[in-house]
Amino acid sequence: MGKKSGENMAAPEAISGFKSSHEAFQCSILVVDDNAINLQFMQKILEKEGYHRIMTCGDSRNVMAVCKNNAIDIILLDLKMPYIDGEVLLPEIKQQFPDIHVIIVTALTDIQTVIKCMKAGAFDYVVKPVENQLLLSAISRVQRILYLERENQSLRKQAINLKNPEAFQDIITQSRKMMEIFCNMEAIAPSPWPVLVSGETGVGKEMIVQTIHDISRRSGPFVSVNAAGLDDHMFSDSIFGHVKGAFTGADKDKKGLVQTAAEGTIFLDEIGDLNMISQVKLLRLIQEGEYIPLGSEKIHRSSARIITATNQDLWSLQRSGKFRKDLNYRLRTHHIHIPPLRERMEDLPLLVDYFVGQAAAIQKKEKPAIPDQLINRVKNYYFPGNIRELRSLIFDAVSRNQSRTLSVKMIESGFQEQEANGADCYSAGNDGSLLFPNNLPTLQQISEMLIQEALKRTNYNQTMAAGMIGISQSALSRRQKKIKMDDIPGKKS
Repeated sequence: MGKKSGENMAAPEAISGFKSSHEAFQCSILVVDDNAINLQFMQKILEKEGYHRIMTCGDSRNVMAVCKNNAIDIILLDLKMPYIDGEVLLPEIKQQFPDIHVIIVTALTDIQTVIKCMKAGAFDYVVKPVENQLLLSAISRVQRILYLERENQSLRKQAINLKNPEAFQDIITQSRKMMEIFCNMEAIAPSPWPVLVSGETGVGKEMIVQTIHDISRRSGPFVSVNAAGLDDHMFSDSIFGHVKGAFTGADKDKKGLVQTAAEGTIFLDEIGDLNMISQVKLLRLIQEGEYIPLGSEKIHRSSARIITATNQDLWSLQRSGKFRKDLNYRLRTHHIHIPPLRERMEDLPLLVDYFVGQAAAIQKKEKPAIPDQLINRVKNYYFPGNIRELRSLIFDAVSRNQSRTLSVKMIESGFQEQEANGADCYSAGNDGSLLFPNNLPTLQQISEMLIQEALKRTNYNQTMAAGMIGISQSALSRRQKKIKMDDIPGKKS
């Protein structure tokens, strides 16, 4: 793995308009080309733009040693070279130094070569003779990614001063939203009052609940039960227990989970599915701290803290008469909402890397390299099943993968299966149509929004963005230039 640069970073004026200049943080660039004139030409282009950490290599046999001994962020790699061909070097670089972003700079233009390089892990592909703006745009996109990665690492280590950082180590994230949630969790953990944890299926609610218990320092155990499908008898027997003779088959006293969780935490998952009769009993437990085991007349006191979780909207259930208003308010004395994966896409690279490593270790396989193209592709998916769905897709892909680099095709097949079963949720309408505001946008506005969305979903990779919306890269560049010209004040149309 390549060494990490320790350079200090100045925040760009705006990430969306990030410019490659000496005022922004400096990334290190290695230019690899067997032609000395090309090396000088590329170096002058980069120096003129404000890049100063530039290295050149005219002998492809030395590339791996240079990467090993220097903190390289970007490699501009020629393909056709003596000794070791660029197409051979590319997968080796990505295998040994996965953090290095490789931009192919070559005279070869056939589509099969482009596809082969992108599959091998190339970040972008620029054709000679080099158009300066295209090359600088590709480098700028890498800078944007590097800046965000390092900013998030800094945020994780410095900006948020958690009292119990070790308690959150198993939660893979670099999201600001999640860091704020961690701080909130620490604040409410010592409280004896109920906590409601909400969020879509697969966001990791149970892990959040377990962490709240761990940092609460409560002396009792953590006990969980799923409320979905429990009728009132099953709920009461599970939570409150029973005495001997309470019903047929009750031949001895049974301790309920509330008693088991004394001085600890009882976690009720899928609380939105709890039946109305059981809701009354749960409300009494919360309000009075009291319960009565089945078949008993004796009131027992509870010292367990109650945490609940749901993927449903309790307000909607309340309005429809399926959930008690008083219980709803009691449960959300403290409320933590976990955002879906699509709202914290900065976590995707970390999660993919973690799950790939985990899957490989479980199967005792060598961990495959993760190409940039794969990360860009998963960022373009909605993930209705959130982290749980991502984990399943990655585990399946690693199981079937036979090469040193994880194939994007493996992930693609998983997406296609999900979409074929109606899991694709890009459209906002119930009938699959797109929903528009009352004032319809113009065709030009829609075109601009579509281009910006495609660029955003592909980390501003113009080749992939153009393919996503069905136009050529040159057509995309022309449309971008037209949008910028139209934005000039006072310009005549």
